[in-house]
Amino acid sequence: MIFAVLGSILLGWASPTEAAAIGALASVVLTVIYRHFTWPSLYDALIKTVKITTMIMTVLLAGTLFTGVFIGGGGINTASILINKLQLSPWMLLSLMMTIIFIAGFFLDWISIVLIFVPIFTPLAKTAGFDAVWFCVLFLVLIQTSYLTPPMAPAIFYLRAVAPPAITIGHMYRGVVPFILLQLVTLGLTMAFPQLVTWLPTQMLQFR
Repeated sequence: MIFAVLGSILLGWASPTEAAAIGALASVVLTVIYRHFTWPSLYDALIKTVKITTMIMTVLLAGTLFTGVFIGGGGINTASILINKLQLSPWMLLSLMMTIIFIAGFFLDWISIVLIFVPIFTPLAKTAGFDAVWFCVLFLVLIQTSYLTPPMAPAIFYLRAVAPPAITIGHMYRGVVPFILLQLVTLGLTMAFPQLVTWLPTQMLQFR
C-alpha cells in the first residue's frame, strides 16, 4: 500500500490524485489477498465514496459560483483600488492580506481563494517589495492553517464525513490544535527568514 501510493508519486508514475486511485485499487487487492473481501463491503465503500465526493464537490461548486460572480461583478478591480487607497506600509499591507486570506479560508475552498485573491494580492505584494514566490508560499501555508482552524475548519468537516460516530467534532477541534500551532510556527519562520523559501528557486535558476 505504501509503495502503491508514495512509490508511484516518487517514481513519477502518477500524480497525487492518480496515486489515490492506485491506493484504492491496492486496498481492494490486499483485502482479496488477506481473504477479507466481500461484495457488500465493497458496495458500502463505494456508497460512502459517492457521498463524500458529492459533499466536497458541492462545496467546490458553491465556491466556484461565488468566484464567478465576484470576478464578473468587478470585485477584483474594486478590491485592488480600495487596498491601494489605504496607503499602508509594506508589512501592514502584508498583514492585511494575510488576515483576509485567513478569514476567506473559513468559507471558501482553496481553488476559489486562489482564483480570487492571487490576481489581487500578488501584484500588490511585488509592488511592496516582497518576493512573489515567498508571498505565494505564505499564501498556501495560511490557507492550510485556516482550513484547520475552528469554528469553521472545512478540513474538519471533510474528516467528520468519514470518521466513526465515536469521534465527535469536539475531539477533532482539540486534535487539530497541535497542527495549527505547527502551521503557525512554519508561517512565522517563513516570514522571518524568506531565504527558507527563496534559496532553492534561486539556486535552480542559476543552473538553467
